[in-house]
Amino acid sequence: MSAGKWFDRILAFAGLVLLGALILLALNYVHHDQETAEMDDGARRGTAGSYVTLPDGVTHYELGGPGDGRTVVLIHGFSVPYYIWDPTFDGLVNAGFRVLRYDLYGRGYSDRPDEKYGVELYDRQLLNLLTAFKIQGPVDLAGASMGGPIAIIFAARHPERVRTISLFDPAYFSGEPVPWPLKTPVVGEYIIDAIWAPKLSDSQKEDFIHPERYPDYFARYGTQMRYRGFRRALLSSIRHFFHYNDGPEFRQVGQSHKPVLVVCGREDKDVPFDVSKKVLAAIPQAEFHPIDDAAHVPFYEHPEIVNPILIDFLRKNASEEQQEKAGKE
Repeated sequence: MSAGKWFDRILAFAGLVLLGALILLALNYVHHDQETAEMDDGARRGTAGSYVTLPDGVTHYELGGPGDGRTVVLIHGFSVPYYIWDPTFDGLVNAGFRVLRYDLYGRGYSDRPDEKYGVELYDRQLLNLLTAFKIQGPVDLAGASMGGPIAIIFAARHPERVRTISLFDPAYFSGEPVPWPLKTPVVGEYIIDAIWAPKLSDSQKEDFIHPERYPDYFARYGTQMRYRGFRRALLSSIRHFFHYNDGPEFRQVGQSHKPVLVVCGREDKDVPFDVSKKVLAAIPQAEFHPIDDAAHVPFYEHPEIVNPILIDFLRKNASEEQQEKAGKE
């Protein structure tokens, strides 16, 4: 057999191997694809909470507490929607605060707009939400994990709209580049869709020291994964938010002397405990509370410890008018 024919056979064999690999990859993608429904009015029918249409899409929210109460806004993190704030929301409402929590775009029951999920979108969503409810005066922001830098960036951009900031195991991004597989078109989508996303629900257990105590938490997480656009939103956040250098905004808040509370679980595996050192270096006026026997969500694992800390911080940093009102009550 001539060398040319051998070469042709080798090419044909390589082509078959490549075709087989592509078929296996496609089958793996289809097998793991959980996004089979659209996020629309039908999906939202009968769900808890309320909805408001903002310029970038529908936002799922809950607003509780007295109408004339001091407004606290709760911003969740990378992928767990607003139910992550259940113990905090209830604790603040019972303490007399007006509390607003909402799902970031791409998460929970909020829309999944075809946008870059970066600083501009998250800042705009919060600003539009406050405008929709005609909340003009300064509010108290609380952010968990990725919600931390969202709160910090908002406070730096709109200082007149923010009274205090409470950070719970906050992320702190230094502008590091996105790993090339995730930023590469098609490759990044495949990694997120077929390899990473199927493990997301179980991976939330790493946010707890005792995940067995919260079985409903993880069951609720999977609901949002059925709606198209969830994985795209997460990947876009990695590409357009995680690489943003938020250090200047953290330092700007530090220089503003605005009251800041930082609460971190000592056993956090998601945002390592040492990250708090960077936060405290940038915001030297911050009040810091490390929480024992807690991982990434100390406010969920130990509300009996964290809620009193948060409520005390908010009351200490009330306006004179609010302090006078609280004294009369």
